Amino acid sequence: MVNRTTKLRWRRRLKKRRKQVEEIGVSAEQGLEAHFFKRLGRLVNVWRFAASWLLLLVLVAVGTVMQIRALGQHYQTLQPASGGTYTEGIIGTFTNANPLYATSAADSSVSRLVFSGLMKYDQDNKLVPDLAETVSVDSSGRVFTVKLRNDVKWHDGQPFTAKDVAFTYGIIKNPDARSPLFNTWKDISVSAKDTHTLVFELPNVLSTFREIITNGIVPEHLLKSIEPAQLRTNKFNTIEPIGTGPFRWDELEVAGTTQESRQEVIGLLPNEDFYRNPPKITRFIIRTFRDEKQMVQAYEGGELTSMVGLASIPDNVREVPDFHEYNIPLTGAVMVFFKTSEPPLDDVKVRRALVQSVDVSQAIGGLGYPTKTVRGPLLESHVGFSQKLTQLPTDLVQAAKYLDEAGWKKDATGIRKKAGKELTFTLYAQNTSDYSAVTAYLQKAWKGMGIKVDVMLQSDADMQGVVSRHDYDSLLHGISIGTDPDVFAYWHSSQASPSSPSRLNFSEYKSKEADTALEAGRTRLDPKVRGAKYGPFLKAWREDAPALALYQPAFLYVTRGTVYNFEPKSLNSITSRYVGVENWMIRQEKVIK
Repeated sequence: MVNRTTKLRWRRRLKKRRKQVEEIGVSAEQGLEAHFFKRLGRLVNVWRFAASWLLLLVLVAVGTVMQIRALGQHYQTLQPASGGTYTEGIIGTFTNANPLYATSAADSSVSRLVFSGLMKYDQDNKLVPDLAETVSVDSSGRVFTVKLRNDVKWHDGQPFTAKDVAFTYGIIKNPDARSPLFNTWKDISVSAKDTHTLVFELPNVLSTFREIITNGIVPEHLLKSIEPAQLRTNKFNTIEPIGTGPFRWDELEVAGTTQESRQEVIGLLPNEDFYRNPPKITRFIIRTFRDEKQMVQAYEGGELTSMVGLASIPDNVREVPDFHEYNIPLTGAVMVFFKTSEPPLDDVKVRRALVQSVDVSQAIGGLGYPTKTVRGPLLESHVGFSQKLTQLPTDLVQAAKYLDEAGWKKDATGIRKKAGKELTFTLYAQNTSDYSAVTAYLQKAWKGMGIKVDVMLQSDADMQGVVSRHDYDSLLHGISIGTDPDVFAYWHSSQASPSSPSRLNFSEYKSKEADTALEAGRTRLDPKVRGAKYGPFLKAWREDAPALALYQPAFLYVTRGTVYNFEPKSLNSITSRYVGVENWMIRQEKVIK
């Protein structure tokens, strides 16, 4: 039992603790009032102070970054750099990379990147040694000695020697191999004197010898066991070609389920052992397209770095970011070839009238790009070209006189007739915007003279058949002449025969004076002598008017962005665009100045 004294003690302790709690509460209220509520008004000033320091730090950081960038721009600059993938679109079909057979645009392009020749054309379109180190000729002009470089390897690491060159031309000379180069080489003997020396013996002096040794060389150690008759279809051509060129074969992919949608994609890698400099592009891809529309869509979609084969540039292509256009003169000529073997163009007066009734500058004025006029069978840059022996000038009065003398008189309708028959013929051309514009002008000009011309614009495939069969009255067509004035293949009577392998004499022109001059010109090495020998040919060509010379064509190349070190001034062929391809670059990097 708790006594009264104990109860009083507990009561005093309880009161004491209550008082302590009350004092603690009062003290807490006073503390909050003194240290929080009274200082709450100063918080805005604290935040303002903190924000000021934060803003200062941000300004310092931004200023530092800007100064670093400014200093970087001052001490650094953008320069072309190695690397990147170059994807080139080409209209056509890939079938064969072997330089002994490659003829189409796609085949020749792949072959040119994978294989090398003894000679090549440089950026100025001049012949220079490639696999060859030197090329010399003896006093007879028929024996050429070629010294080879000693630092060349095949893509499989094997050394390149004179035996490979002799083997290549031996295969070309074998009729069983069926190479398009057969007729050029069939009478030339080739022998390897040592590992790096070859001797070529020609039956006659040939001024263009250095031009004909630009074809690619193939490896003896890989092909010597293959029968020549089987070489054209061997897997070497499409699955595992081995060359000495700047790029080596990687892979071939075929896409598309129909003939119209089919595409070949050829992947190439840099040849790290290339005898000049290893290519700077990491990967080179060639994609084939069956028509222009497919290729343009791929370019617009960012899938292509460049395009080959466009006749003109669609407006939508010009709107693509980083669009670049190159119009590079080709050493060739676009002409209207008159079939001189059949009426009505077998009459020289009719042909003269056709030439003199055309203003060439107006005929090519609608091309949409600058080009050079061609005034005869030779270009102005050729040895032997003469200002005095150019194509007959425009003269409508004289043209009408020639037609009258030939018995072609205008009737009431304005059409010329003879013995009740109209003066009419067909003009064939490939269906391109350029040729369409030119043929439209020619048709109008000749109609004004009373001549009825039916224009037949053909697809590329159909045109090949028309040209090979000579199935036309007249033909608007381009020919590749080159830097040398030897135009034997286009104007010598032997090249008009159906038995001729190439049959490139599209006018079927025959002239004893022209034949003699062409034969003499190609067998003279001295430029002055050659020039003099071509004089009678130019005179005969002018008077006989077997063709209407128009303009020097241009190679149209479209790229996305700048291709650094791509600077050709003119091209001998479209594959000459690859001159210096090992130095091409498509990327940029910052470097210190």
